[in-house]
Amino acid sequence: MTLDPKAKAFLDMGAAAGEPPMSTLTPQQNRERTAGLQALSGEPKPLAKVESRMIPVEGGEIELRIYTPEGPGTFPLFVYFHGGGWVIGDVETVDTVCRNIAHESECVVASVNYRLAPEHKFPVPVEDCYTAVQWVSEHAQEINGDASRLAIGGDSAGGNLAAVISQLAKERTGPAISLQVLVYPVTQVGCDTESYRENGEGYFLTADSMQWFFQQYLNADEEKSDVRVSPLLAADLSGLPPALVITAEYDPLRDEGEMYAERLKQAGVPVELTRYDGMIHGFFWMAGIMDQGAEAISQVSNRLRSVFERL
Repeated sequence: MTLDPKAKAFLDMGAAAGEPPMSTLTPQQNRERTAGLQALSGEPKPLAKVESRMIPVEGGEIELRIYTPEGPGTFPLFVYFHGGGWVIGDVETVDTVCRNIAHESECVVASVNYRLAPEHKFPVPVEDCYTAVQWVSEHAQEINGDASRLAIGGDSAGGNLAAVISQLAKERTGPAISLQVLVYPVTQVGCDTESYRENGEGYFLTADSMQWFFQQYLNADEEKSDVRVSPLLAADLSGLPPALVITAEYDPLRDEGEMYAERLKQAGVPVELTRYDGMIHGFFWMAGIMDQGAEAISQVSNRLRSVFERL
């Protein structure tokens, strides 16, 4: 399919601005440059409550922003990890996304403000996210949640973290996860794919930017093959939670997301895979300017509802 007109308009606007490549800027400069992208998420839907909790992690504490839908509860739980290459982004970036998923899915959503690279390199973001899922499971009653109905998810680097945490929860025998939601996830560092060759330049996320993210996140080249960085390289994907995998046609990460979905299917894991034709990386939190972003949020919300209605 051709590039969606609304995606093209967004890309044309960025090109006209003439901003320097991400790889030429510092992490802080990139964080400041992308801070305004939350405005593209559209209108937030009503909720009963939004609150922040600080939870202990190894060497410090991190914020969970907790979104509670209207109604008496007890609600299913969805722990969300934001994208941004493990370097940029925060709970603010996905605030509207999480509000709208909480509203549509009738889940308590806990958004994780994990510590970022390069100040906190691998495996700090992984362990922060695993600890957050543990905390949500153990403290479910405090936030009007039901620990027996727990899902996790994220977009891009957050999708990578969700895939990795699903594997760690299996390896470490808990917490029990009912669904993993992987939105255009990173599944292998340096994955040599057709989508990287086709879409590595000119479609918002570039191959050059991905290399810059990896350089910030990793301590050494050897870590690229660690399954906590590249979950596609795991030898055994059986016994993992059912997955919803969403990819975008004009995204360098498209093929590795779809390859991971195929590996999960081959391992006997139930998988729903949807490619959003005409879309670019990042469309999931651009629902205010791209209709398919809103469709994807509704797809995630409906999948959560259907999973938890059966439990």
